[in-house]
Amino acid sequence: MDLWSRKDNVTYKRWTNHEVRSGVNLVGHSDEDQGTDNEICTIASAGVDSEGRRSATMSGLDQHEETFTVDEALEAIGFGKFQWKMSVVTGLSWVADAMEMMILSILAPQLHCEWKLPGYQVALITSVVFGGMGVGSPLWGNVSDTYGRKTGLTMCICWALIYGVLSSFAPVYGWLLFLRGLVGFGLGGAPQSVTLYSEFLPVKSRGTYIMLIAAFWAIGSVFEVLLALLIMPTLGWRWLLFFSSLPMAVFLCFCYWLPESARFHLLTGKTGKAMETLARIAKDNGKPMPKGKLVGNKQNERGRIKDLFTHQYRKTTLLLWFIWFANAFSYYGIVLLTTELFQAGQSCTAIQGAKMEPSCSLECRYLTSSDYKDLLWTTLAEFPGILVILLAIDRIGRKKSLALCFFMFSLCMLPLFACIGRLSVTICIFIARAFISGGFQVAFVYTPEVYPTETRALAMGTSSAISRVGALITPFVAQVMLRQSVSATLSFYLIFCLLGGVASLLLPIETLGRGLQESCLDQEAGQQTATTNQTNNTAHSSNQR
Repeated sequence: MDLWSRKDNVTYKRWTNHEVRSGVNLVGHSDEDQGTDNEICTIASAGVDSEGRRSATMSGLDQHEETFTVDEALEAIGFGKFQWKMSVVTGLSWVADAMEMMILSILAPQLHCEWKLPGYQVALITSVVFGGMGVGSPLWGNVSDTYGRKTGLTMCICWALIYGVLSSFAPVYGWLLFLRGLVGFGLGGAPQSVTLYSEFLPVKSRGTYIMLIAAFWAIGSVFEVLLALLIMPTLGWRWLLFFSSLPMAVFLCFCYWLPESARFHLLTGKTGKAMETLARIAKDNGKPMPKGKLVGNKQNERGRIKDLFTHQYRKTTLLLWFIWFANAFSYYGIVLLTTELFQAGQSCTAIQGAKMEPSCSLECRYLTSSDYKDLLWTTLAEFPGILVILLAIDRIGRKKSLALCFFMFSLCMLPLFACIGRLSVTICIFIARAFISGGFQVAFVYTPEVYPTETRALAMGTSSAISRVGALITPFVAQVMLRQSVSATLSFYLIFCLLGGVASLLLPIETLGRGLQESCLDQEAGQQTATTNQTNNTAHSSNQR
C-alpha cells in the first residue's frame, strides 16, 4: 500500500486506459457517490519510489502509447449518416411494437361484440400479451447480454412475426389467447433496439436521438389507427392482425445491415471486431478514426441478475422498476380508456348506494368511424409529447423530465372525475397521453445510460418485464373496474402517477452529460476518483489555512 501512500508528485488527468484502471483496488460506494466520466482523477506521476518500484502509470504499458475508449471514438466520429440509417432500421422494430400494442384497444371492443365475450375475457386478450412480454423481456435481455444485441433483437422480432401472422387464423378464443401470448413473448425483446441504438451514440446527442427513435413509436401507433379505419369496416379484425405484422417482416429484411455493438465486442474481448465496427461508422460519417489503441475491459460474466442489486445499483434498480411499472400502467391505461370512454359517450348515471358517482353505461357496441377519428386525435398526442421532452431532457435532466411527465398526467386526469362532454374528454386524454408517452421515452433514455454494458440489456429487459406487470393489470382496471366506478378507476391512475413522480425525483443518479459505462470497473473508478479528489481538495484547503 505504500505505493499509493508515499509522498510523490501528483498529476491530474482523465482515465483513458482501462488496463491501468482495472489493476487498482477500489472500494464500492453507494449510488449517491457515483461520479461521471467528466471528472478528473489523480494518479502518481512516473518515477521510482524508495524501494526501486516504478509507479502505477508505468505498469504493463508504454507511457507514450496513445489509447482511446469507445466513448472517445464515438465523440470524435460524431453523429452522422451511419446513425441516421441506424435510426430508420431500429425504428422499424419500434413501429412494429407500437402497432401490436395499439391493436389491443381496437381488438377488444370488436371481439366483445363478435364473440359475445364477458368483460374479464376481453381484458384477458390484452393481459395475455403483456404477460408474455413480462416473461420474455428478461430472457431476451439475457440473450442480448450473452450473445449480442443484434442477435437478441433479430430473434425476438422473428418470433413475434411468426405468431403474429398465426394469430390472425385463430379459430376460437382459446387459440387467440395462446397465440397472442406468444406474440407478447417475442415483443418482450423489442426494447433491445434502444439498447443497441444507444451504444452507437456520442454523449452529447444521446438523449436527443434516442427521443428521435421514439418518434417511430408514435408513427406506428398512428399508422395502426389509420389501418384499422380502412380495414375494420370491410375486411375485419383478422386482416388487421395480419397486416399489423408486416412491419416486422420489413425489419427482418433490413436487419442484416445492423452491426453488432462495438461496446459488446470489446466486453467479450473481440477488440478487432470492435475496431472494424468503429471504422465502418467513421467511413460512413466521413470522419477519421482516433489514433492509438482501442482499450477496454473484457468481462466474461455478463447478464447476471444479481449485478443489478449490488451496493451501487440497488436503490436505482428498485426505484426504476417502480417508475417503469407506473409508466406502463398509466400509458396503456389511457390507451384503453380512450375507446372505453368514447363508447360511454356523455351518459352519466347515479346509482352506487346512496352515493352519487358518474358511471358509464358500456354496452356492446362496435367502434364507429367517429370513434376511430377521435382515437387518431389522441394518438397524435404522442408527437407533441416527444417534442416537449426533446426540449426538456437535455436542459432540466432525465430525473426532472420524468417527474414532470408524471405530475402533468395526474393533473390532466382530474377533469375526468367530472361528467364532462366528449370534446373535453378528448382534450384531457390528448394532453395526458402526450406527457405519459413522453415519460415512457425518458425511461428508455435513462435506463441504458445508468447501467454498464455488461448488464445494460438485462437492465432494459427486467425493467421492461416489470412494466408489463403494470400493463397486464391495467386492462382489469380500465375495462372491468370502469364499469363499476369511474372515480375509483381514475383514482388508481392518479395515485400511481403521483408516486411515480416522487420516485423519479428520488433516483440517486442524474445521467445528463454522462458517458456510457463499459463495466462496473468504470463505475468504481469514477467513485474512487471522486473520493480521491475530495480528499486532496480538503487537504489542500487545510494546508492553505
